[in-house]
Amino acid sequence: MNEEGWCLRVPKREAETVRRRLLEEGLLDRRHRPRPEGDAILLPVTDEVTGAVRRRFKALPERAELPRHELMGGIAIMQDDDPAAARVLLASRPSLHSVLLPASSVEGEYRTRRFSVLAGTPTTRTRVIEYGLRFDVDLAHAYFSARLATERQRILGEMRKGERVLDMFAGVGPFAITLAEKARVVFAADLNPAAVHLLIHNIILNRRANVIPMLADAAHIAGIGFVPFDRIIMNLPLAAPHFLAAAAGLCREGGTIHLYALEEEEGEHLPAIRAITAGEVTERMVRTYSPGKWHAVYDIVVER
Repeated sequence: MNEEGWCLRVPKREAETVRRRLLEEGLLDRRHRPRPEGDAILLPVTDEVTGAVRRRFKALPERAELPRHELMGGIAIMQDDDPAAARVLLASRPSLHSVLLPASSVEGEYRTRRFSVLAGTPTTRTRVIEYGLRFDVDLAHAYFSARLATERQRILGEMRKGERVLDMFAGVGPFAITLAEKARVVFAADLNPAAVHLLIHNIILNRRANVIPMLADAAHIAGIGFVPFDRIIMNLPLAAPHFLAAAAGLCREGGTIHLYALEEEEGEHLPAIRAITAGEVTERMVRTYSPGKWHAVYDIVVER
């Protein structure tokens, strides 16, 4: 039976990323089947959100409610230790090969987590497809957040052609490889050897000849003697503010630093930023991290 409802019309290459975001935000209407329309996909939504249009959809048959989870390529990460529910989740999507349970929070020098396998193939490695790019990740050996996909596209949209970019905490390369589309060169640094190994693999996988991988401590990058950068990415939410002075020294006058940090109140990191630059600062909440704490980004224009 066909029913009329609200939906978002998104380009096919962005459909899976937008679908995941809508699912995480509780806005995806799972009673109706998404369908193509020209060069786009119509994703049904539960309410009249910004940009929504009315279309007719085929209703899906009733199905069992799935447990809370986060998707990362072919891996689902559950928050509850429930092997039976994990098996139901595994069977719900042909693309899934493993269901994992975090056995620790993000910890240690390399920002990694330990996992136990609830169902499926006993592996923490998978491939994530993001806006046409492919990233091989190993969740137990290198930090990766699929939830920052729209952030990466936002920054790409703000860039000018030919910029010199530094990614101070590159991980497996999602920011560096995304921004390489417009950059003249991207230097991608990380302290974690396993992350840099995957970074090199992903540079080759996506044919980004203008990304230069570096096994390096962000605190010592200034000593290499780089020409000042036009744009610097600082995605190390638990510790990035401690490296802000080093980043400002590496950025040209009028250049931009994107500082990602965890905070408990709005403007929490502004005093530290103002101690370094008088330039324009824009603060945005990226996502909720935990009760009373969120992941924020500060877009900082460097002025001496």
